[in-house]
Amino acid sequence: MTDVETEGSERVAREDVTISMPRWAIIGIFLMLLVGGLAYARDFLMPVVLALLLQLVFSPVRRQLERWGLPSALAAILIVGTLVTGGAAGVASLAVPASGWVDRAPEIGLELREKFEEIRGVTEGVEEAAQQVDEITESEEEPNVQRVKVEEEGNALAIAMSLPAVLAQVVFTLILLFFLLSSGDMFYEKIVYVLPSFRDKRRAIRIAYDIERKLSRYLSTIALINAGLGVSVGLVLWWLGMPSPALFAVLAFLLNFIPYVGSLLGVGAAVIVAIVTLDTLNQALAVGAVYFVLTSIEGQIVTPYFVGRSLRLNTVVVFLSVTLFAWLWSVVGMLVATPLLVAVRTFCEHVPGLQNLGHFLSARGAESEVSETSDS
Repeated sequence: MTDVETEGSERVAREDVTISMPRWAIIGIFLMLLVGGLAYARDFLMPVVLALLLQLVFSPVRRQLERWGLPSALAAILIVGTLVTGGAAGVASLAVPASGWVDRAPEIGLELREKFEEIRGVTEGVEEAAQQVDEITESEEEPNVQRVKVEEEGNALAIAMSLPAVLAQVVFTLILLFFLLSSGDMFYEKIVYVLPSFRDKRRAIRIAYDIERKLSRYLSTIALINAGLGVSVGLVLWWLGMPSPALFAVLAFLLNFIPYVGSLLGVGAAVIVAIVTLDTLNQALAVGAVYFVLTSIEGQIVTPYFVGRSLRLNTVVVFLSVTLFAWLWSVVGMLVATPLLVAVRTFCEHVPGLQNLGHFLSARGAESEVSETSDS
């Protein structure tokens, strides 16, 4: 090889390095801006994303109603009305027991502290420390006590002030869902119109319908499984003598939509209430153990069997996604994290350039289905 050819190859290698480095830098900057934008616009994006996911889930239902002769607007009214009626009935039936537990929150905290003091067997030391704290607080000025009370009232006031914003987001989500459903397949028609080739049109419609089908299948299956788990938890806690078993049944149903984290929250809540209400610590631990066994059976046996391999996701990616969206969008983020992953993975299945990303998002053993879908 001549010197000219050697210099030319070295120059090409340097150019490749200089081209690849800015590309990765641009990708990194884009990801940081994306995360910052999601956090900054959370109050707007949360109801929009939730409405879009619900529209994808209920579009097959809307099409079935249209086949039965109902217009799109009437089908949308029926779907949204059913959601509102079901949600209102659930909130109304659980408002009384839930409000009772909320009112007892300070009392529960004191009872928990007393229980833990008995368990640790250091009651005398704690009482001496409490007396010392009382002596110190009595020697302080009176405004300090008033300041603590004002802060507690301020926290309660902040919670009360946040309720109108939450209700506004719920109303915005329902209104947007109504418009999306009543528009029918208008957006799909627009996509078909703007895409240049017939192949691109067919792929776009196939992707959209596949996302709808898999999201509907995933969420409907998970909802049925969670309903069975909620009934099981409610019956077992009723048998163990827990108060408000219906409330824990609904709590188990809702929390189980959050992978991994939801079951732990449910077990923790059940154990805390059991420690306060039941007689012995062994009974409280039995409640937590039974709750944990039920969620483990659901997560390790029931859900993998009924969901199917084509909808299973990488567990590490799911956990990271749930924690990331919990940091970004709080509870709503934890609820939409997994459906978003299902939609992204389905999209990657149909795009050859994103096939590797689809492999990464899928669970072990599901890579072949991603490749077959991409090839088709």
